[in-house]
Amino acid sequence: MPRIIVTGGAGFIGSAVARHLIEHTDADVTVVDKLTYAANLANLDPISSSSRFKLVQADICDASAMADLMSSEQPTHVMHLAAESHVDRSITGPSDFITTNVVGTYTLLETARQYWAGLDEASQSAFRFLHVSTDEVYGSLGEEGLFHETTPYDPSSPYSASKASSDHLAKAWHRTYGLPVIISNCSNNYGPYHFPEKLIPLVILNALEGKTLPVYGTGANIRDWLYVDDHAKALWLIVNKGELGETYNVGGRNERTNLEVVQTICDELDAVRPAQKPRRDLIEFVADRPGHDQRYAIDASKLENELGWKAEENFESGLKKTVRWYIDNPQWWEPLRKSVYSGERLGLDKSAASKAEHGSTEKV
Repeated sequence: MPRIIVTGGAGFIGSAVARHLIEHTDADVTVVDKLTYAANLANLDPISSSSRFKLVQADICDASAMADLMSSEQPTHVMHLAAESHVDRSITGPSDFITTNVVGTYTLLETARQYWAGLDEASQSAFRFLHVSTDEVYGSLGEEGLFHETTPYDPSSPYSASKASSDHLAKAWHRTYGLPVIISNCSNNYGPYHFPEKLIPLVILNALEGKTLPVYGTGANIRDWLYVDDHAKALWLIVNKGELGETYNVGGRNERTNLEVVQTICDELDAVRPAQKPRRDLIEFVADRPGHDQRYAIDASKLENELGWKAEENFESGLKKTVRWYIDNPQWWEPLRKSVYSGERLGLDKSAASKAEHGSTEKV
């Protein structure tokens, strides 16, 4: 029976992975999470009563705690999703991103290597370490083309630079020490339980409350959107069937401009929860994010052709589910809006903040 450690398992994507494992496999799952601001134990409520689920509060930077975890849980798989992940926060506070994403990944790789080295030959052969990363490590695309697994790294933000660093560490631990590592790089995720600092949940909640909907720059930046449950299924497939030392890109083939995303959310909310005026009237352009990449788009052909994965949700179907979930679950997000993050602008240094105060607020 698989014994899986999921780091960052109380976060958005990590909790989706943990829920999938408990609900659709026979694996024992140990979630390890530092429980920072973006973690939420409520994300794990659907599986918290399972006898196959366990939660450990610990920091991946704590080598002693990670060594104890490996020893006590005796994992067959480590699925490493713990990370500081919000680009805007990385601009104003990069230190936490370097510490968690770089030093934390190093610490986890080392403790996993020491644990793996002590296993018998059969257990060593079965062990897998999946390092989960982002397409942002590749930088920005022009109007055409896609990110491939062989695309050179060109990170733009402190966040993407920290994830690029952790990717290189994971590859090096495989090549140097033989640790059975696999890497995945995903496009932008969305879906239920998404902490409301990210674009889609922030816009949904602001629109429900009749607040302005800020759109960076002209809203022309393009992202490829991936429904989080599709991603969770992909990761379980990759850690089981992926080739050691290989990278697999995970994308939904759902490119949209940021403005199109916001407008689609407005239209969906108007259809299911009408307001006094169209929610598109709430859209305002604001000063752009520093170093804002223009376009991301994933070629997931390797994952699709070699491992047989395919996204089940398109953007329209996934967004309908997401909007409905936030409407139906105010008990999840209302405490976060009141006490953790109320929707204020993040990611501006002092000079950019000054420009933002005098920037365009043209309505669309």
